[in-house]
Amino acid sequence: MKKRKIILILLFLLFNMSLLANENLNIYDFKFIDIDNNNIELDKFEGKPILLVNTASRCGFTPQYEGLQNLFLKYRKTGLTIVAATSNSFNQEYDSNEEIKKICLINYKVGFIVSSPINVKGKDVHPLYKWIKEKYNKQPKWNFYKYLFDSKGELIDSWSSMTKPDSLKITNKIDSLI
Repeated sequence: MKKRKIILILLFLLFNMSLLANENLNIYDFKFIDIDNNNIELDKFEGKPILLVNTASRCGFTPQYEGLQNLFLKYRKTGLTIVAATSNSFNQEYDSNEEIKKICLINYKVGFIVSSPINVKGKDVHPLYKWIKEKYNKQPKWNFYKYLFDSKGELIDSWSSMTKPDSLKITNKIDSLI
């Protein structure tokens, strides 16, 4: 009986320690593979705001890549980092990086960071999106959900697919951070 109590107490402590460790995370604690198979560690952008957008090449919102590129050009000297997290979580993304590159680079000439496909929801969700859901209770409901993080790596605001990346709602928030 005494051993059981000790084991339960230890399990309780371990569980709570893992929750506390999760609460201390911020966006700079995550990494992923980009479209060219390079490791992207977000701590490289520490101290700078980040706009994270889950994208898909075969979605009705795909033309928003143009708005993201406009933001990239407008803010590239300010330190704002834009990350397009390509995802097939809604069954609208190609499987191969090469096909995704054709959309991003040829059709939209994007200059910002584009990830290799990751899951933004579901069983095999990428740790970054799992953290966003656990810490902020936010999860993309569709492609082109936008999340703006401040220079401390904390979520400031988020917008649905319906909000264009270069809308005043978003640019006003970015302007307040830079």
